[in-house]
Amino acid sequence: MRLLREAVVRVRRDREAVEHQHVTRVRTSTGAAVTTSDHFLRRLARVNPTTAFIVALVLLLAGLYLPGVVGALLLGVLAAGLIALTFTTWPVQSPITRLVRVVLLTLLIVAVVSKAL
Repeated sequence: MRLLREAVVRVRRDREAVEHQHVTRVRTSTGAAVTTSDHFLRRLARVNPTTAFIVALVLLLAGLYLPGVVGALLLGVLAAGLIALTFTTWPVQSPITRLVRVVLLTLLIVAVVSKAL
């Protein structure tokens, strides 16, 4: 019963439990605080995961099958979106998730370069 009372007491000003707070502030190597865009995070939270998956899949397949620069451009758009997503969510990801994302982004960028050449 004591744990339940502590959980109720541990609430911040925005009325969200401390355990459910999301990291939106990170520190750079110089120690300066960098705040991510709340607007971007709110829009990102409203995206339907199925729709995002289908759009990413269509971009990937179109980029791989379309010839030359057109395919490279589509893969580049996908890479830019994934870089933005990775940068925004980096502070809240586990180290293994970070590693997987970096490896997949590296493979995607290699595909963009090889497609462009």
